Amino acid sequence: MESSVPYLSRAVDLAQRAVGRVSPNPAVGAVIVREDIIVGEGFTQPPGGSHAEIVALERAGDAAVDATLYVTLEPCSHYGRTPPCTQAIVKSGVKEVHFSALDLAPWSSGKGIEELEQAGIRTVIHGDHQPSIDLNAAYVKFASHGMPWVLAKYAMSIDGKIATRTGDSRWITGEESRARVHEIRASSDAVMVGIGTVLADDPELTARPETKFAFEEQPLRVVVDSEGRIPSDAKMFQNRAPVLIAVANQDAAQRLSKKLDQDVTILVMPGSDNRVSVRNLLAALAERDVVNLMVEGGGTLLGALFDEDLVDEVIGCIAPVIVGGANAPSPVRGAGVEMLADANRMQRVRIESVGSDVWFMGFIAR
Repeated sequence: MESSVPYLSRAVDLAQRAVGRVSPNPAVGAVIVREDIIVGEGFTQPPGGSHAEIVALERAGDAAVDATLYVTLEPCSHYGRTPPCTQAIVKSGVKEVHFSALDLAPWSSGKGIEELEQAGIRTVIHGDHQPSIDLNAAYVKFASHGMPWVLAKYAMSIDGKIATRTGDSRWITGEESRARVHEIRASSDAVMVGIGTVLADDPELTARPETKFAFEEQPLRVVVDSEGRIPSDAKMFQNRAPVLIAVANQDAAQRLSKKLDQDVTILVMPGSDNRVSVRNLLAALAERDVVNLMVEGGGTLLGALFDEDLVDEVIGCIAPVIVGGANAPSPVRGAGVEMLADANRMQRVRIESVGSDVWFMGFIAR
């Protein structure tokens, strides 16, 4: 029998093409192998389109008979916008299905396995395949807890500053880092910043490749603006990508409604100290099918998220410059921890050179 790992890894690579484009469905990759030859493969299409298994089966055709299917998540067995994948698998003649994780959605978990095995198809779970675990992490959190996966990204100098003492922050990192950030935005369902970042940098928050033309699919832009201070001429209002602004009270919401002519969603999310409740905001974003949330700062917003233990993954882009200044801002503010033993620890850390910068990436240990 062919080794499973290369085919599961190929399925993960395929699934990555769907991340940020298929929510609230999971991004899934599928590979069909017969006699050590890949005869079909596919990944999840946007909602209403085919699931990964269906795409792979259609490409395999009759070659799927007596073949092995490798898929990154348990095949669905329920009717949604499309028929169950398990029915198509049974009809195809596939003899064996390998997958990396159960689908934890209440209408799925374990039911796909049961239906396949009742049809005489052998199933194998590879729960220790780390690339699949990382791929499925966002969907697992969304399906089991009703919250988006939170990626905290920031750029800082080698001495830990995100701007000078005067607030100048363009540009700390190089062009290569900025281009890669646009790719991450494009694979996110939403990108979130605080009002301080909007006032200081006036970002568009769109995903733009090197050609400067926007990607076809744009993430939802989210601004945490407790008091409703965002200017009506902010750059993010100068294109058609969607915008959501979270405020702390009705007064702020009314001010924004009068000030903004654009079609903008305004949410009132009251928290303590007349600030937006970031926890409730994240839950509201999940209700809007945001599975992958990228947070680009600034320090106040990131601090609030870390203080409430809401961050799942971190990307720190470190530039080879020294800024200095006692009053120059750092990436994460908030209350912080009193004892070093209580600090957030990262696991599965990866370090990569991106142009002249160094990217420090990892997952929050829990």
